[in-house]
Amino acid sequence: MSAYDGAITVFSPDGHLFQVEYAMEAVRKGTLAVGVRGTDCVVLGVEKKSIAKLQDPRTMRKIQMIDDNICVAFAGLTADARILINKARLEAQSHRLTLEDSASVEYITRYVGGVQQKYTQSGGVRPFGLSTLICGFSPEGAPQLFHTDPSGTYSEWKANATGRNSKAVREWLEKHFAETTGGEETAKLCLRALLELVEPSSKNIEIAVVTPGGTTTLTNENVDALITKVEEEKQAAEQEKKDKARQRAEDALATAGGN
Repeated sequence: MSAYDGAITVFSPDGHLFQVEYAMEAVRKGTLAVGVRGTDCVVLGVEKKSIAKLQDPRTMRKIQMIDDNICVAFAGLTADARILINKARLEAQSHRLTLEDSASVEYITRYVGGVQQKYTQSGGVRPFGLSTLICGFSPEGAPQLFHTDPSGTYSEWKANATGRNSKAVREWLEKHFAETTGGEETAKLCLRALLELVEPSSKNIEIAVVTPGGTTTLTNENVDALITKVEEEKQAAEQEKKDKARQRAEDALATAGGN
């Protein structure tokens, strides 16, 4: 244990705030969350923890609404997320009451980042042990996806992942990302990223599609149907790859025989 990790406001000699780094480690141990921005929608997908047989799954949702036009997914401590999301909801309602207009996605993201940063700079508190993916639509109607972390940093993304093994999923997204049109195609891309680490079942996956008309959470049947489509497309792509490789080998043998 370091001598500098007991107080949140004390820097170590090499410039670290250990409590913030420990909060980021809590995020890395959390369930995976993925966000993908399309041309006309944003899709959030999360890994669901297994729950007790008699537990109501509605009390353990990792995707929640902040306002009518803003949706959030998180990775990390669920109890911390409940407090932070409630603060964001209050700010959204205060903004609506004061200005008679809904808060923008960037405004709420900036507020959430500000609250998280405040809890890294005050004595007697600890950082929030979660990171968030906040999405919605700009006043101009463009889809937006933001990410915040326990240090209070926020940034906008085309696609991102947070939670366990998020670095590997982010690298996968960098290789395969392409802006898609329509909720189903964007949801497929998000689902393919999740399936890199998560078992293919609606018991383990929750997906929400955010459009200008509102947010739709896919039912278990829809998630299973989407998983089936993704698995079939993956198998077809692998078969096509094998066929091309075999054809190249046959052409090479034919060329060698002709010589």
